[in-house]
Amino acid sequence: MRDQPKTRHWIFAFCIVSSALFLTLLIVRPDTIEERIETLTLDYRFHVRNFIALPALSGEVLIVAVDERSLKEFGRWPWSRTLMADLVKGIMALEPKVLAIDIFFSEHESPKADNALGDVLFTAKDKVVLALPFDVWVGKKNTEPKNIPDAILNSAFLKVQESKNMFPVEADTILPTVPEILRTSLNGHVYSHPDYDGKYRWAILYLKYGDEFFPSLALQAARIALGLSFEETAITGDRGVTLGDNVLIPCDRRGRMLINYLGKEGTFRPISAAEILRKKISREAIRNRTVFLGTTAIATYDLKNTPFSANMPGVEKNATVVENILHGNYLTKSPGYIEIIMIILTGFATGILLPRFNALKGAFFSFILFSGYLVAALLLFVLKGFWLHVTYPAANMMMIAVVVTVTKYFFEEKKSREIRAMFSSYVSPKIVAELINNPEKAKLGGERKTVTILFADIIGFTSLSEQKQPEEVVEILNEYFKEMTDIIFRWDGTLDKFVGDEIMAFWGAPIDQPNHAELAVRCALNMEAKLRDLQYKWKLEDKCGLDCGIGINTGEVIIGNIGAAGKKMDYTVIGDNVNLAARVEKLTRTYNTKIIVTEFTIRHIDEVLGKGSVGHLQVKELDIVKVKGKEKEVKIFELKGTSA
Repeated sequence: MRDQPKTRHWIFAFCIVSSALFLTLLIVRPDTIEERIETLTLDYRFHVRNFIALPALSGEVLIVAVDERSLKEFGRWPWSRTLMADLVKGIMALEPKVLAIDIFFSEHESPKADNALGDVLFTAKDKVVLALPFDVWVGKKNTEPKNIPDAILNSAFLKVQESKNMFPVEADTILPTVPEILRTSLNGHVYSHPDYDGKYRWAILYLKYGDEFFPSLALQAARIALGLSFEETAITGDRGVTLGDNVLIPCDRRGRMLINYLGKEGTFRPISAAEILRKKISREAIRNRTVFLGTTAIATYDLKNTPFSANMPGVEKNATVVENILHGNYLTKSPGYIEIIMIILTGFATGILLPRFNALKGAFFSFILFSGYLVAALLLFVLKGFWLHVTYPAANMMMIAVVVTVTKYFFEEKKSREIRAMFSSYVSPKIVAELINNPEKAKLGGERKTVTILFADIIGFTSLSEQKQPEEVVEILNEYFKEMTDIIFRWDGTLDKFVGDEIMAFWGAPIDQPNHAELAVRCALNMEAKLRDLQYKWKLEDKCGLDCGIGINTGEVIIGNIGAAGKKMDYTVIGDNVNLAARVEKLTRTYNTKIIVTEFTIRHIDEVLGKGSVGHLQVKELDIVKVKGKEKEVKIFELKGTSA
């Protein structure tokens, strides 16, 4: 069902307003939507990707875990640093590329224990990275001067480029490793911050403390694993972090890299620290690999909430980041241009196309558009690791679809009821259905239009009604009217009214019928044939029979919903050509014939008469007459036929 221009304008305006609203939200990017709704769609994409095919692990990154077994065999956590020294010594003996220790040593235990661990770490030198705890205050910031211990300055970035495009996370306090342990070891921060829903989706590759920028534990470990020096590492504004000439780690203005999680906890199958301490691991299992040492036992309370799990050990999160960096398995977040284009295009497309569809077709079109965008976003993530924003474009499409479809549905239902109530008694169900689908065709306010009018009047009805019982007369009339009405509807005519024993019908409205004259003639022939059948039936039933005359004329009339507003309105035609058809019908008595048509109708059916496509039809000119109300004389013709 197509809408009227006013409705189309309303729908188009709503689509533009809705698109403008979601464009504004896309530009502002409220944290509530970004970190509660959009991130949830990202989580679903992770799950769908892994359902299709689990990402492969390279095996180059390993975890040595202080797990439940380790605590059972070597005692509760935290362990003595002499035991930790044995564990680190055991790992380093297996020749890893780098060992990243995701455990804090910020408090003294004893000089002996601290120095025992410090000696082992000093021996390993540049192959060990220690976790360095920074804290970022929420609310009031620490404005006091930040003193950076000399022992950790050697871990800071040497190159920072395009700093004007950066908005780094700034740490307020630091809890350095005890000097006996730190000595000359490298450090990497392990600060992370969850999204609003508590899930950790980002790795902060660097943060700022004072005037210095410190890499994360994972970034520091990846640099060493790639065999790069600090001079070959640089922060390049909001483009990311470069490692050498070939590696660019994408991150945002805050230095955050989107973590490409490979699965739930246990994706990196850890080696138990107990097996290292018991010397049950071969050198080949660890040689030339990046090793993370951390805790996975529940009692150590280092569990993170991720898209796959609420129980992922923090050390596995860091190992995932290194796996991403070493093999370039990055996730890239769309900068927003595609989403802006999609909102604009879909806003205009729906604004232009939805008014042309009925509610059902509009809903189907909106569903295809909506689901197509979701599938595209999913495929981009699965195949390319590209995070296309779903919330704003999809919500815009959904809002437009729901509001417009529901509005159109109720509008169409109301319009359909009005049309059905108005025309169901006038025209065939076929015409009613067409009017419902194309309500603009039902012009009720009045218009001039060329139509063909038919009058059928019973001959001698007055004497018949006086001679027979009323019940018999009514019974015969009802049967006659029913059959004639069915025939009018069969030939797609509009039944105007019953005037006593007279039937008035017309063709060419409310819908356009280019062959309206032909339809009226065919209908008249059909009515005549049916009346002969009825007369034969009535004779067999010993009932009184009746006869009728039919008059047809074609011409311009005024057509519309005419009557007393709020009281009674009829969809009808008025004008001289209507009167001419009525008067021509009266001439059937004078010329003793069944069907008379005017020359104006004959002109409209000349072509089909020439082709002989109307059926067995005889056309005979009867006379040139001057009827009441017409100054010019009119030629009239007799139609005879035996089939329609």
